[in-house]
Amino acid sequence: MHQLFYLKECSSTNDEVSKFLLYENSDFIGVHTFNQTQGRGQYGNTWTSTAGQNLAYTLAVKAKNFLISDFMFNYYTAIVIRDYLANLTENTVFIKWPNDIILNRKKIVGILIEKRKIHQEQYFIIGAGFNILQEKFDEISNAGSLLTQTGKRFDLEEFTENLNDFLIEKLKNIPSEQEIMDRFNSHLFRKNEISVFEIEKERQNGIIRYADEKGEIWIELEDEMRSFYHKEVKLLY
Repeated sequence: MHQLFYLKECSSTNDEVSKFLLYENSDFIGVHTFNQTQGRGQYGNTWTSTAGQNLAYTLAVKAKNFLISDFMFNYYTAIVIRDYLANLTENTVFIKWPNDIILNRKKIVGILIEKRKIHQEQYFIIGAGFNILQEKFDEISNAGSLLTQTGKRFDLEEFTENLNDFLIEKLKNIPSEQEIMDRFNSHLFRKNEISVFEIEKERQNGIIRYADEKGEIWIELEDEMRSFYHKEVKLLY
């Protein structure tokens, strides 16, 4: 059983979703708004969104229904959202480690997954901000939208309902951890390309080789192969 709720405005759909987790038989509860005022990103970052042009979406799922690790769950969620956008836009879409979604070198989706105990039940709280119709961004920003990157205007309600259905259907059929890793790495942004990274406040050239099952990224630097957790390295692009 699943339900999708709409809020005219809210501070954060990840925070609001707990209010809807009162239904005993609901394994999937979705909440969305087109006007989120205090969105959060990974590791304390903020996610700003222009009202009426973008989607803030959260799906709460019962953690007991998944036998994979938290890292694998994060990776698989990023894969599913990538697949949805690739199918929708008929474009090549990448995952920027650990779970931003990139279309034509611009970030169009930020994902924040939290694990919380609510009403004595453990949940994965999948939060995602989608830039859909916004046309203007900060000049130095790496952000874009579906509109700026494809030239197409998508209906917000239709986009959300189809996304919700697609994500739930895919979460009901989790593949093996090996398949998740293979698929994640096959869509990894800047994989096997020379890139510039910021490491300990210094810039270095390196090549992303792969992400592993522990949530780390392996980068071939000029003098060594090295793994990093998020926030230990920043990809400049």
